[in-house]
Amino acid sequence: MADNDILSFAADDDPAFQSTSRRRPCQKPWKVMIVDDEPEVHTITRLALSGLEYEGRPLEFVSAFSGKEAKALIEENMDTAIVFLDVVMEAEDAGLDVAHHIRDNANNRLTRIILRTGHPGQVPERRVIVEYDINDYKTKTELTAQKLFTAVVSGLRAYADLVIIERNRRGLEQIVRASASFLKAQSMRQFVQGALTQLVALMRLGENAFCCDSGCFVTEDRRNYPPRIVAGIGEYDGYAGQPAEKVLPAEILASVRAAIGRRGSVFTAERIVLFFASSGGRGNIIYLEGGAHELNAFDKELLSVFCANVAAAFDNINMIEELERTRREIVRRVGAVAETRSEETGNHVHRVAEYCYLLGQMLGMGEADSQMLKEAAPMHDIGKVGIPDAILNKPGKLTPEEFEVMKRHAEIGYKLLSGSRGRLLDVSATIAHEHHERYAGGGYPRNLKGEDISLFGRIVAVADVFDALSSPRCYKPAWDLDKTFAYLEEQRGRQFDPQLIDLFLANRDEVLRIRESLKD
Repeated sequence: MADNDILSFAADDDPAFQSTSRRRPCQKPWKVMIVDDEPEVHTITRLALSGLEYEGRPLEFVSAFSGKEAKALIEENMDTAIVFLDVVMEAEDAGLDVAHHIRDNANNRLTRIILRTGHPGQVPERRVIVEYDINDYKTKTELTAQKLFTAVVSGLRAYADLVIIERNRRGLEQIVRASASFLKAQSMRQFVQGALTQLVALMRLGENAFCCDSGCFVTEDRRNYPPRIVAGIGEYDGYAGQPAEKVLPAEILASVRAAIGRRGSVFTAERIVLFFASSGGRGNIIYLEGGAHELNAFDKELLSVFCANVAAAFDNINMIEELERTRREIVRRVGAVAETRSEETGNHVHRVAEYCYLLGQMLGMGEADSQMLKEAAPMHDIGKVGIPDAILNKPGKLTPEEFEVMKRHAEIGYKLLSGSRGRLLDVSATIAHEHHERYAGGGYPRNLKGEDISLFGRIVAVADVFDALSSPRCYKPAWDLDKTFAYLEEQRGRQFDPQLIDLFLANRDEVLRIRESLKD
């Protein structure tokens, strides 16, 4: 698919995709705060500005009659576009104190502050504008209805531009943060959220937008599946991973379905629904709120470039995730090789991995380390590939000489896995080497004690012994669960780390749920 074909536009004369109005629907109004201790000023200002709209949005007035009241209201209305601010109210510098509060305490650099004063001699214009970050300075006598109109439109234009810059800054920050960590599960969501934030800012659209897979492939020979939200901003921020049909309002879902059915984008006065495909053939949807009021060629080119970049990101991240899934699967399957040789089921390594992940989480280990432990744990007995079958599968107790040979599997596993520059194999080597060490000493191969044994090794020791005892082996039947848990408690502080045993026993129900879900 060529780049210029990444986005399909519906025909302008297609009645199924045209709104009854080409005008952008009324969006949330611009907030204008009037701060003055004279009620007549509030009344006159409202009358002079009644009916004014800018970019299709009306004005909403908020009134404060003192500096103290203004400071409280600005905290509740941080999206205020303009503040008309009197200087002399309950104190001679009450207005300047409000300006200081807006900029420094509330850290609001976007709201435009227009100072209005009836006492210009008390508040020198130059000093005030420089020292207090005031955007305009008017005496009450010079502020005619026309000048008030001009001041408001200029203030709104400046505020809207600053909001766009701020949105773009936040969007770029999200994109940079995502690009630095594309291997993390949330990176795609961060990237799309950042890109959506920038797009709605550049096109001056509403704050609510989302991206979802369309649930279909562009080629007809691939099976469809239910669409899911990939990422969203505004009202859709928390919808990532959710089925579109369960979380979207009916009218928006209908537009999404129309775009999917047509395999093309839908533009109405209420919303834009973009349909585009990645190079792998998967269809995707981007929803933008605010309408397509006569999209020009630049707008369409911007949308096409945006969708092309998101599609490329989808392809790249999907490729990385596929490589990551393949790597994990190889590790799991290699770990299962040793179990297959010893005539034990491959599910042993899966159960041990899940028990280890549970313990890591309960211990407060970070998600990255818990996941690493889960992926490395299946390799704990890989050294058994170097043990003769006659010993490995002997249906009875081993002789002391045979047991010495069996113990070598810890060293063999370590030598097989060590020396890698990758953390997964490095952790796997440590686990293979240390999972038979004992907390109080006396284990093998190095007779380590306590915290000299790595935390990963101590965790795998608990999980491995629990599963080995509660499962049948060639040399013994399975122990019943009560006997197995009793053994773990008896060996608390001897064979096993006492803190890990306490956590394992405290989460017995979850342990049994894992065991049941991965039965042999």
